[in-house]
Amino acid sequence: MADKKPIEKSPESLARVNRQRLAAEEGARAMADVEQKSVAVRRNMERLRALRQAKEEEEAKIQASAPADTKKKRKVKAKA
Repeated sequence: MADKKPIEKSPESLARVNRQRLAAEEGARAMADVEQKSVAVRRNMERLRALRQAKEEEEAKIQASAPADTKKKRKVKAKA
């Protein structure tokens, strides 16, 4: 039987493999960055929603405790 030589990869194939590896790493970093940003956005939305709801509750309490506005009617003077 003939001895098989170890297959040497061409510089082009090595470069291609390296580019693919770098692209995969960059893609993973980009996906992690997008996920972190989306988590930050959701947290901010929750914070703002809580603030808005607290403000609305406070306004509702003030509105409920305040007496209803009774508008006074103006008397119209008759011209003589």
